[in-house]
Amino acid sequence: MVVAFMAVLDGTIANVALPTIARELTITPAASIWIINAFQIAVTATLVAFASIGGLVGYARIYRVGAVVFTAGSLFCALSHTLGLLVVARIVQGFGASMLMSIQPALIRSIYPPDRLGRGTGAMATMVAGTAAAGPTIGGAILAIAPWPWLFMINVPVGIVDTLLMSRTLPNIPGTGRLRDFDWVGALLSGMALTALTLGVEAVAHGADRLAAFCLAASVVSVAFFIRHEATSPKPLLPLEVFARARFSLSTLTSVCSYTGQGLALVSLPFYFQTSLGRTPLEAGLLLTPWPISVALVARLAGRLADRFPAAILGTAGLSVMALGAATLALLPEHPTIPDIVWREMLCGLGFGFFQAPNNREIMSSLPFTFTSVAAGMLATARVLGQSLGAALVAVIFALFGTEIVTLGAEHVDAIRNATPIALWTAAAIAVTGAIVSAFRLRDEARPDAGETG
Repeated sequence: MVVAFMAVLDGTIANVALPTIARELTITPAASIWIINAFQIAVTATLVAFASIGGLVGYARIYRVGAVVFTAGSLFCALSHTLGLLVVARIVQGFGASMLMSIQPALIRSIYPPDRLGRGTGAMATMVAGTAAAGPTIGGAILAIAPWPWLFMINVPVGIVDTLLMSRTLPNIPGTGRLRDFDWVGALLSGMALTALTLGVEAVAHGADRLAAFCLAASVVSVAFFIRHEATSPKPLLPLEVFARARFSLSTLTSVCSYTGQGLALVSLPFYFQTSLGRTPLEAGLLLTPWPISVALVARLAGRLADRFPAAILGTAGLSVMALGAATLALLPEHPTIPDIVWREMLCGLGFGFFQAPNNREIMSSLPFTFTSVAAGMLATARVLGQSLGAALVAVIFALFGTEIVTLGAEHVDAIRNATPIALWTAAAIAVTGAIVSAFRLRDEARPDAGETG
């Protein structure tokens, strides 16, 4: 949980600090985006690979290495004085974060007994959501009293202490193989597919249509080759037979829908707050905090309920509430008050929080223990993929109204005012789709839980 706090906090405060870093490094705002993109690409491209390596050599070993790499990357970021060095440092930091994110669900499953697994996923969801809510405030406070390198330096002492504690606290679950059994070709193809997807999303946001088309096509081709390779590999990175389990497949698809819907809302709303309502970046960040705070408030309860009631019921109810909240946000009055915004975001957050922990538990428990690393990797990938799709859809919707995200300004007030409700209605529709997919799991609830008895 301490590591989760570091990783989430770092991502949040880095976003807040971009204008400050761009000004002090004398780079353009467009160039500063690569401080975020480098980290995102490093994480996205390696999640499945590190999850597989963790299953082979031991989860705790990779987790400890990830903490060391993340801490070293943070120190590297703090000492960087050019954009090039900072981007390289963020890639190193991203590799460390990927190791942590891909292994974390597997460790939770190893720590908690099957009948209390929901408590573990709920506790972690509470930590992540609470940190996301506090991140902008913590970042702003640090920047008010210290230069931007301290945003990264703060991770170093925490990371060192936590790495020392890990040697005593983490369960040493032995691996199922050796590193030479690792599917390097599958890892390369999956990394190429996810990297091309991330770059394609970024190209969409910048209005680079040809580059976006090329990257997205490259992603599709890489996925096709990946599936072909995995189907014939004796020791695949991602055994395709796991998708024959309806609970796992439906839960993963539902997770993608939920994060896509959340991404649509959380990416589009800040532009609406700043451009249409004239709020400052700090005020826009504060206006978004009711959402993660609500997730944190309900996640632990939802996790406990998931140990007693089917995830299909809890997840379907949660996504239905989230869809209702997104629809109410789309119906905001022309001049909304702060309470108008807060209660609608809280509705979304409560719904998402009620869905997240039970669904994470379902993904992890729906496969036998021998496939724990696969489940962990797919859980993390579903989250990143959904967030990327949500951001891409916002960029497409804005582009349809003649507005590129990188060129937003006061002259785009009307475009943003018109585009934001469409983005929110799309979020509501995707959440409804996720709820429908979640409901299909009800027909499998009577079957034995192969994941918990495997």
